[in-house]
Amino acid sequence: MMRGGRSLVSSPPAFSNDANKLLVCTSNTVSVFSTATGLQITSLEGHTALVTSVLVVPPSSPAAKVLCYCWTASLDGTIRYWDFSVPELMKTIDIRVPIFSMVIPSFLDLPAEDRGKHQDLFAYVFIEDTKETQDKSKASRRQIRKCNLSKSCLVGRLILGETKKPEVLTVSPSGKFFGICNKCKLHIWKVPYQGSEHAAVRKITLHHTKKITVIAFHPTQRIIAAGDVTGRILTWRGFGNRDFSEINGVENQKLINVQEDKPGVRDNDDADSCSTWHWHSAEVDVLSFSSDGAYLYSGGKEGVLVVWQLDTGKKKFLPRIGSPLLYFMDSPDPTLSSISCADNQIHLLKMPSMGILKTILGIKAPCCYPEMYEGLGNGIAFDQTAGLVALRTENYCIQFYSLFDDRGVSEVQVCERNHQPGDDVTVIVTAVALSVDGSLMSTSEVKLAEEGIGGLVCLKFWQAGSQNKDFSLSTIVYEPHRDAGISAVTFHPSCNMVVTSSFGGDFKVWRCNNDISQNDQMLQDFSWTCHAVGSYKKKSMTAAAFSADGSVLAVAAETLITLWNPYKNVLLAVLGETLTPIVNLSFVGKSDNLVAASCGSNPQLSVWSMSKLSLSWSYKLRLEAVASAVDLSSFAALALLPESSNETTFKGRDGVILLYNATDPVPTAIWSVRKAKGGALGFLQVNPSSVEEMSIDGKTPEVLLAYVNGDHEYVVFDPYCKHAHEASLNQKNGLSALERKGQGRQYGYASIYGELPESDKKRPETPWVPSFPSERPWETIFSGSSHNLPPLTKLCSAFLESLLEKRAAAVE
Repeated sequence: MMRGGRSLVSSPPAFSNDANKLLVCTSNTVSVFSTATGLQITSLEGHTALVTSVLVVPPSSPAAKVLCYCWTASLDGTIRYWDFSVPELMKTIDIRVPIFSMVIPSFLDLPAEDRGKHQDLFAYVFIEDTKETQDKSKASRRQIRKCNLSKSCLVGRLILGETKKPEVLTVSPSGKFFGICNKCKLHIWKVPYQGSEHAAVRKITLHHTKKITVIAFHPTQRIIAAGDVTGRILTWRGFGNRDFSEINGVENQKLINVQEDKPGVRDNDDADSCSTWHWHSAEVDVLSFSSDGAYLYSGGKEGVLVVWQLDTGKKKFLPRIGSPLLYFMDSPDPTLSSISCADNQIHLLKMPSMGILKTILGIKAPCCYPEMYEGLGNGIAFDQTAGLVALRTENYCIQFYSLFDDRGVSEVQVCERNHQPGDDVTVIVTAVALSVDGSLMSTSEVKLAEEGIGGLVCLKFWQAGSQNKDFSLSTIVYEPHRDAGISAVTFHPSCNMVVTSSFGGDFKVWRCNNDISQNDQMLQDFSWTCHAVGSYKKKSMTAAAFSADGSVLAVAAETLITLWNPYKNVLLAVLGETLTPIVNLSFVGKSDNLVAASCGSNPQLSVWSMSKLSLSWSYKLRLEAVASAVDLSSFAALALLPESSNETTFKGRDGVILLYNATDPVPTAIWSVRKAKGGALGFLQVNPSSVEEMSIDGKTPEVLLAYVNGDHEYVVFDPYCKHAHEASLNQKNGLSALERKGQGRQYGYASIYGELPESDKKRPETPWVPSFPSERPWETIFSGSSHNLPPLTKLCSAFLESLLEKRAAAVE
C-alpha cells in the first residue's frame, strides 16, 4: 500500500541547524523537506502512532551545523533519537504512556563548550497516565513529567503538574524556562541547573481573565507573551524576579516591599508589569518572538501575520495568506521562517520582507458545506491515467494532488473571489468532473441567495494547458437548467461530450466545437454549446453515466433508470424502480452491467443487466462512494457501517470497502476503513510513462484502487492482491534525485567538499578482469568490480612483471 495525504500541521515543525531542511510531523512519520525546493527528501519511519514533537539537536560548534540529529515523541509512548541525514534510528526510549508534547531545555541551556561532555540529558514530557484507579474520574490523567534520556526512563515519581486536557509545552530559547497555558492561567517552570535529576523545579503562575490559547518566551529577557480567545495579546515583563531569584527569601521580600505598584499585573503575580495589545478579532493561535527579540509575530483565524515592534507597539502585516495560522517557526538562518496554516500548507518566508519563497503543498482539508450540496462523490474526481485526484477547497479552488508523489500539483481558481477565513459561505462548488484523459474539466457552482434574492447556478468548462494540470476557462454557462441545481456532471469516454442532469426535471447534452486558428502559433479554442435536452415525465434527474463505448447514456429519473442514445437523444429503455432516489450511476467497465446507488431512508446498492434490462442483484447498504474499473468487470463500493457495529466487530472503524464482480453478489474482497464519511474511491491505471517500475511480489498490477477518507488521507493498493502488499514505486525522476542533481541546496559530502567530477560515461567498461597476464596487463589489471579481481598473489606477480616489461621497453 502507498499512503499519503497526511496532515502537515498536526504539530510544530523544526528547522535543521543549517536551515536547509524542514522536519514536519506527518501522522506516524516525520517528513524531511528541502527549504530550497519545497520537495520531500526523506522520512523517519518507526513510530506506530501520531508523532507529536520533533526537536533538532543544536550544534556544539559552528562546524557541527552539518550534523543532523533529532528527537521525536509520539502517542505510541516512545521517544526516538534519529540521524535524519541517512535516515537512521539511533535510540528508542519506551516510557509506555502516550506523549502529547516534549521539550528538551538541557541542550539549549548548556554552554556550547560543555555540550560534547558526557552529562545526563533531561526532557520534560506531557503524558497521559493510563493507570487504572478506583475512582473512574481519575482513570486518565495528563501529567508533566521529567524524563532522563540518557538513562531511558522517567525520573521517579516526580510530577510537575496535572491538567484535565493535554496542553502544549513551550520552552524558552535560552532553555531556562518552560511553560503551559491552562484555562485562564499561565504556568512557568524554571529549569534547574545540570546536576541531580531530582533537583527541585520551581514554578510560578500568572493570571488572566480570559482563556489563554498560546504563549511565547523572549529569547534573551524575562518577557513572556500570551494570546487569548478574544484576540488580545498580553506581555509580562520581569516575570519570576521574586520567586526565581537566587537571593534568599527575607532579603528578596524586602526588595519587593519597596517596589512601586506593578501596572497591569493581577493579584500578587510575580511580574514587574503587564501590557495589552489588541488587533485580532478572534483567538490568537500564533505567537513567536524574532531571534533578536525586537519583534513579536502573531496570527490567528483571520489568516494575517501581524508583526509587532516590541518597544513601540507599532505593527505591520502580511495579509491574504488565505487560511488560519497555526505555527510560526524561526530558523537558524535569520532570513528564513515558516508559517503553518490550517489548509495543510507550510509557507517558507523570506525575512524581514515576509515574502513567500516556497510553499510545501499538502492535500487540502475537506470543505464544510451544507449536506444538501454534498452529493455522492461530486466533490472528488480522479484522473485515472495520471494518478491524480481533484478536490474542492475552501478558497473556491480545485486542487490537483498526485497520489503517487504525495504532493500538490496545481490549483485552479474556480470562482474569482477573495477568500477570507471565517467569512460566511456564499458560493459553493457543487461538482467537479474530468475527462478520461484528464485534458478537460467541468465544474458547477451555486451562488447562494441572500434573503431569497440573487441565487445563481453556473456551469464552467475548462481545458488543460501545456503545463501539468494548468487549466484555463473556455466556456461559462449561467443557469444551464433555468433556476434548478445541477445533480451530476459526466464526460463521454471517447469524444468531447458532457451530460449534466438537474433536479429541475431535465438533462442536457453539451458538445465541444474545436476552432483552430493560426496567428503566430497554433491556438485551439474549445467552446461548448447545448446539443440536446431530454426529460422523463417531469421527474428530477439525479444521476448520469456513459457506457464504456459511449453508445448508451444512463440517466436516473428519481427511482427509475432511463437509457438514451446520446447522439440522437432517443429514449431506448426504462429500467425498474428502486426504493429511494438514485444518486449515483456507473457502468462496470466494458461489461453490460450498471451499478446504481440509492440514499435516503432505504439505501440500496443495485446491479442491473443491460442485456436483460432487469435487476441482477441488490443489497441494502448505506453507500458513500462507488467506483468501476475501466477495462475490468469489477467495481468497488464504500459502505458506512451501523454505529452499533463499529466498536465491536470492526474495532471503531466506520466503513468497509467491498470489491465485487458485477455478476456475483458475493464480494471478492472486504477491507474495513476509518473516516469513511465523506470518502471517495477511484481506480487508477498503471501508467508506464510516469512510473518506471511498480511491483507487488514481483508482479506489476493492472490497476490500483485509491481510497480517500473524510479527512483526505488516502491509501493506494492493489485490490486483486490477497494480502494487499505494499507497492514499490520507483519514479524516473524521484524527488530525492532532484535534490541531488542541484535543484536544491547541497547536502552531505557535497556541502563540505563540493561536487565530485562526473565520470566519462562513454568510456567502455570491462565486464571482468582476467586472472592471467596479458601483453599489456597494466591497462586492465585494476579494471572492473572489486569482487571480480583475481587473487592477490596473481595481482602482485602480474603487476611486477608489467613494471619490468615497461623498463625493458625503455632500455631498448
